[in-house]
Amino acid sequence: MKKKILFVASESVPFIKTGGLADVVGSLPKYYDKEKFDVRVMLPKYMSMKDEWKEKLTYKIHIYMDLNWRKQYVGVLTYEYQGILFYFIDNEYYFGGNYPYGEAYTDIEKFAFFSKACLSVLPAIEFRPDIIHCHDWQAGLVPVFLDHFRFANDFYKGIKTVMTIHNLKFQGRWDIKRVQDITGLPPYYFTSDKLEAYKDANFLKGGIVYADKVTTVSHTYANEIQTPFYGEGLDGIMWSRRNDMMGILNGIDYEVFNPATDELIKSTFSSVTFRQGKAKDKADLQKFCNLPVDSKVMVIGIVSRLTDQKGFDLIARVFEELMGDQVQVVVLGTGEARYENMFKHYDWAFNDKCSAHIYYDEGLSHKIYAGCDAFLMPSLFEPCGLSQLMSLRYGTLPIVRETGGLVDTVEPFNEYEKTGTGFSFSNYNAHEMLAAIRYAERIFYDKKRDWNKMVERAMNKDFSWDNSAKEYESMYEAL
Repeated sequence: MKKKILFVASESVPFIKTGGLADVVGSLPKYYDKEKFDVRVMLPKYMSMKDEWKEKLTYKIHIYMDLNWRKQYVGVLTYEYQGILFYFIDNEYYFGGNYPYGEAYTDIEKFAFFSKACLSVLPAIEFRPDIIHCHDWQAGLVPVFLDHFRFANDFYKGIKTVMTIHNLKFQGRWDIKRVQDITGLPPYYFTSDKLEAYKDANFLKGGIVYADKVTTVSHTYANEIQTPFYGEGLDGIMWSRRNDMMGILNGIDYEVFNPATDELIKSTFSSVTFRQGKAKDKADLQKFCNLPVDSKVMVIGIVSRLTDQKGFDLIARVFEELMGDQVQVVVLGTGEARYENMFKHYDWAFNDKCSAHIYYDEGLSHKIYAGCDAFLMPSLFEPCGLSQLMSLRYGTLPIVRETGGLVDTVEPFNEYEKTGTGFSFSNYNAHEMLAAIRYAERIFYDKKRDWNKMVERAMNKDFSWDNSAKEYESMYEAL
């Protein structure tokens, strides 16, 4: 008999995406063994979804649900995509607007409604999961509401929960009285060993406390968040749950990110033909970015949210120094205004060496992964990271800081043993990062054979979802 698994999350490709969470939720379910697992996904039906997806949804059922003193409409629509059944929770009051997320106080009520609605509709859609797999703080109240529901309804008894933390920094915190008023949960739940943290109610903490298993998206990050520096104020609760916690590395969709078949790049290539293919893609990228077309110059790519977490204060400290080297830098992303303006300035000041694209474009991101020689990712912390996995897949060697998932996925080059798939530095220090970049430059210019062997090793690494799915399956079986 198949185990029934329900993913509950706030976003998923291809329907709505703001970050890596959407890639995980949209890709991972496809890789489970269909003979053993019936995996379905539940999402909000945002008004900001593209019409091409909204038009494909089919109405299934609706109910009315109490959210403390409010009575709210809960619609359910469905769509099957790549063999996975998606449920969409409909309520225009909560999921209207131009963006999936808004102000903190509106998001708190929105995702309290979503968490309770996901559980409330299960009897109506006649699907009783064995395990509900909750993703990030937006689904953090699901295990809490489930605990509350069990006392009143036998339908919910025996359902297990898994809480996956994609980024501990985002926790869903708000005033306790307000959250009590929104949720209708009794005061029993708002104590320091449950939802309360530093005098606020904390959705993610509630999920961590009440879930049967807690996972994070890399082995190293699972250990890091048990320490004060990375624990974001929750290191104590993470330590207390260490025996029920495991790190399972994220993967990427190897069908979407495949340099041998990618239609978004100029020239396809494999680990055998990359010398010719990447050279053509590099020239194409340089032309697109109005940079001098030069096959011999080292091109460094950055595709990222432009935030402090990603190490852009380090880049700001040494960028002008870096521009004295024989390199070109291509940047793609949006984020904090100071970093957007910083890269716009560098584009203007070093227009023959730096090309900044302050927006997001999927096609250009593929061009950068394929056409660059190296990929810079100097994160302060990085739960898993997907960009370095994509760059490895395209033979673009990552230069990373040794933290979180970057440690678990990028093996630093050892020129004596001829091993490694990239370059790394340990301390969060701008000149240590610059030294790692310059070491990469030295290998690129002076030891081309070693560089090419490293590209080959990087491209032959397997970070597809197959391995991760097997680990999740084992955890489900144990539950």
